[in-house]
Amino acid sequence: MMDATDMMNESAKLPLGKRLLSYAVKYLLPLALTVALVWYMFEKVNFHQMMDIIRQGVNYWWILLAMFISIFSHVFRALRWRLQLRALGINPPLMALCCSIFGTYALNLVFPRLGEVWRCTYIAQREKASFTTVFGSMLADRMTDTLTVITLTIFTFIVASGALITFLTKYPVGQGILALAQNPVFWLALAGVIAMVVIGFKVFRHTKIVKKISEMAREFWQGFMVVTKMEGRWKFLGLTFCIWGCFFFQLYVAFYAFSYTAELCFTDGYVFGLVPCLVAFVLSSIGMAVPSNGGLGPWNIAVMFGLAIYGITDAEGTAFSMLVWSAQTVMLIILGIYTMAYISFGKKKTA
Repeated sequence: MMDATDMMNESAKLPLGKRLLSYAVKYLLPLALTVALVWYMFEKVNFHQMMDIIRQGVNYWWILLAMFISIFSHVFRALRWRLQLRALGINPPLMALCCSIFGTYALNLVFPRLGEVWRCTYIAQREKASFTTVFGSMLADRMTDTLTVITLTIFTFIVASGALITFLTKYPVGQGILALAQNPVFWLALAGVIAMVVIGFKVFRHTKIVKKISEMAREFWQGFMVVTKMEGRWKFLGLTFCIWGCFFFQLYVAFYAFSYTAELCFTDGYVFGLVPCLVAFVLSSIGMAVPSNGGLGPWNIAVMFGLAIYGITDAEGTAFSMLVWSAQTVMLIILGIYTMAYISFGKKKTA
């Protein structure tokens, strides 16, 4: 069974060229994507106009409320993860789990996706548990989020199909996605690739690398399947609603901070602004799948496009997305500092 130290040792054994390539893919590529997407975003807007909107037309009390709501999303995530870990016989205190979540998001601001590895390493070492089992539970956590985004996307296509189809047909990428989804050759090719992988694993099942992958996959699967078998799975589902409810409402209350988005909340046919917010929320959630530093770039562009469907200008959409993103980033930094203090104090206490 491989723990975090073993994984680092295995990584250190790689040739220098492969290690540099691995670091470039993990850290430099997300940074390059962030820079490119932010540059693209600001190419589309008048920067001075955007800054005028932020300086003069914002009710910051709503922004502070959105920041406060975001804290609860992290606490609910820690509570949900605790259900999984307890089912695996791992019982860290709630505050340690909360800090692991705070630290994850703070670390992802600098090193995308590294936060997930860090939180698993922190909990595994703190509780002297198997890293791969803890990592498997984290994968289940993330898989649940993916299924939630898919469900929300389907629901949004039902209640706001016109707006989303407008989004997809307006831009070349969206047109490509629609064309690909409607192409039977794509689905046949995908099925063929999956079949080849399955056959390859069966044919080469006795080789060392396949055995190693299979062992890790079994441990990951154990961490994932615990969700369907554990006690409290209905609590797990309820906490999932709480997490994503917080995500949605922290964006929704920010609508009231700007006059032009607040107008959407009082326009007939928009159901108190819930539908426009849902469109922007789903697009931004999909945008978060793009590796970048804290979502900067893809999240902002997705929100900007979602608001543009409802007549919000690029400058206004960028001002909204940048201020909301910046406020959440400030909150993550504060929570990250708190996490470092908590871990440091815990080490001194046990020394």
